[in-house]
Amino acid sequence: MPEQNSTDQYSTWVGLIYVFNLIVGTGALTLPAVFSRAGWALGLSVILILAFISFITVTFVIEVMASANAILTWRHIQHRKRVCFPQDSSFTETESEVLQTLGESGPSNSDSEDTPLVTPFSTSPDRMDMTYRYYVIRDKIEMGQMASIFFNKFGTTLFYLCFTIYLYGDLSIYGAAVAKTITDVVCTYQPANFTCNDTISDTEICWENFTLNRSDGYRMFLTTFVLLLGPFVFFNIQKTKYLQLLTSAMRWLAFTIMIVYALKNLIVYGSQGNPPAANIAGIPGLFGACIYSFMCHHSLPALVAPIANKSTLTRSLALDYLLIAFFYLLLALSGAFAFEHLDDLYTLDFSPRGSGDCTKSNNVFIIIIEYFLALFPVFTLSTSFPIIAITLRNNLQSLFFNEDNSYTCYRKFILPILAVLPPYLIAMSTKDLSILVGITGSYAGAGIQYLIPTFLVYYARQKTNNVIGLGVVNKFASPFSSNCWLIFVIAWAIACMILVSVNFIQIHFQTEGVRL
Repeated sequence: MPEQNSTDQYSTWVGLIYVFNLIVGTGALTLPAVFSRAGWALGLSVILILAFISFITVTFVIEVMASANAILTWRHIQHRKRVCFPQDSSFTETESEVLQTLGESGPSNSDSEDTPLVTPFSTSPDRMDMTYRYYVIRDKIEMGQMASIFFNKFGTTLFYLCFTIYLYGDLSIYGAAVAKTITDVVCTYQPANFTCNDTISDTEICWENFTLNRSDGYRMFLTTFVLLLGPFVFFNIQKTKYLQLLTSAMRWLAFTIMIVYALKNLIVYGSQGNPPAANIAGIPGLFGACIYSFMCHHSLPALVAPIANKSTLTRSLALDYLLIAFFYLLLALSGAFAFEHLDDLYTLDFSPRGSGDCTKSNNVFIIIIEYFLALFPVFTLSTSFPIIAITLRNNLQSLFFNEDNSYTCYRKFILPILAVLPPYLIAMSTKDLSILVGITGSYAGAGIQYLIPTFLVYYARQKTNNVIGLGVVNKFASPFSSNCWLIFVIAWAIACMILVSVNFIQIHFQTEGVRL
């Protein structure tokens, strides 16, 4: 198998920083509002529990990555054996996709071509060498590839379908967040009796002496955003290193300022918010936001594979998740108590036209900070929107078409439109980010974060035991190896979906004036 290019590798700490930056994103901006509604004690408990369960499934993904590398290594050696010893009928049938995935180079010279791959259990040095030969995370194998290795055709289709729905929700959230932010910053008209803790109605005009209201402004800005960035989906672009560094620096700066700003308000003005200790009605919204906020599983292979030293990978990821959980708690707790009213998008609580302390600052530096925080989602999400849209387009291609070159017109024109148009229509129909994040996180997000890793690790264990043997130990095996953990995660995911569904049904009937 080809080795990971040493120039592309980085240290464990750099990899953990990348994972931290990936997880702490848009979802975190929706946490303070739903946290406040659920209550500070209940919210604290839910965040810690969901962080722990998300970490469990991260270890499942790590184990499956090593198992997938082992299967592909085994297939490659089988192919080489067949080529070198075609007269030996004991070798399995060649699998043509192996060469495309692994390249032409074979295993190192220490791999004897006639060494049995499955031998009786032994703790000899040769057996330990086989552990390091197969169960390694050497190549980047994406979750789609892992699904094709361990799932049947029906399971692979379900995987791509779930991933597609999640990406549709992701793009809808991006579009709604950007358009809502621009509307709040650009629309300067405020009613005469308006206070900073009031919410301006969508029917209010956007500018004085103009008939355009805020709802029309939102749709106009959303349309402009999609028209400007949507055409990138017709091309192939990659996120550059410098763009990653820029967006990461902006993210760290923005979140740090928000936490410091909220803590300053608490010290100077005292607690303005009064969240309850617990409010059961707020749990469904918090579930969806937390699941969305701890999502990294779909991008984990690209971040973990280049790590040079993976010997302490599980412990390092546990530390990373612990830091992220406490970071979320600090962000949510400071916001819940610092502000009397919290917007669904936390950055809008730092509006330059009257911030959380209900005063307009005349300090130019403070005004610049407030505009930076208010526009922060526009900067970061605008750079991510084309990348996510292209990923969705490629995912639709994998879902509906084979790898041949037929249906070129559909691939080049229809699929890009199908990747951008539905999220645009969803964002046009609602700008309620709590609903969008709740649905995306609680359904498709739960599938990607809970169900898919659990089923992947279950079938990966079965396949590797049958193909490679029980004697070869997977050193990247999850510490949650009991089947009881698999059952627990599946039951938890189903319970989350049911709870959120019941909540949405109650909201619908209450809106319609029907009491359940």
